[in-house]
Amino acid sequence: MKLDLYLAQTTELQKIASRLLEGLPTIEKWVFRVLLSVLAYFVVGKLIKKVCNFLKTALQTAGVEVGATQFISSFAKAAMYVVLLMIIGVQLGIKESSLVAVLASAGAALVLALQGGLSNLAGGVIILVLQPFTVGDYIIESTNKQEGTVVKIDLFYTTLTSVDNKRIIVPNGTLTGASIVNVTAQDRRNLEIKIMISYQADLIKAKSILDRLLREDPTTMSDKEMKVFVDELADDGVIIGFRVWVKTEDYWPTKWRLNEAIKLAFDEEKIEIPYPQLDVHIK
Repeated sequence: MKLDLYLAQTTELQKIASRLLEGLPTIEKWVFRVLLSVLAYFVVGKLIKKVCNFLKTALQTAGVEVGATQFISSFAKAAMYVVLLMIIGVQLGIKESSLVAVLASAGAALVLALQGGLSNLAGGVIILVLQPFTVGDYIIESTNKQEGTVVKIDLFYTTLTSVDNKRIIVPNGTLTGASIVNVTAQDRRNLEIKIMISYQADLIKAKSILDRLLREDPTTMSDKEMKVFVDELADDGVIIGFRVWVKTEDYWPTKWRLNEAIKLAFDEEKIEIPYPQLDVHIK
């Protein structure tokens, strides 16, 4: 209903303007056309916003992914403003053929000047179609090592929020031209922790402690495979570790909690965690 009201108001303004122009001299007509064009820009601009909001709501209702909704809405808004500016140019007396020629020349110059921008636009289309990530995913891009949660996918840029609440703007061309690690694409992750114990420590006891901690932790998946293993016989000690499945959202809290529990349990059982040492023998 609001869109119909705006369209009716716009049509009525055109009729009033036509009647007023009939009785004005040439200069006054041109000035009036300029003022009318400015007024039309603001009125139609509000209409464009209404259309974009309506389009966004319709896409969300249809279940379209949030990133795709943002991209389509941005593209439609830009396209409608281009059409509006073309119509205003024609109303100001610019011939259609001249306007097309100017737009073609401007487009060619724009292509040369904004090659990076066009690659970003193409990157946005690729992200929209292939969906290597979506809004809400936590990603890491390999080129500049930027990482964060995706909050917005726009025509040219993707916006991330880091864990310390910084806003990171990454060009879409960079994201499609680099390796992307989508940390949260799966609903569970395999957590691996390794720790070194001394050669004098009781290896069997150390492994049993790790196994017990894994099974007692509330967020480890006991129905999935758990592995406790000897990873390496290193110069300074024996490296043991484990692998266990956890929900993606529990990955870091579980890792931090288990690291602390391992240190406390090893201290209690007198299992030494060595550090690099150098023995010097003097003859």
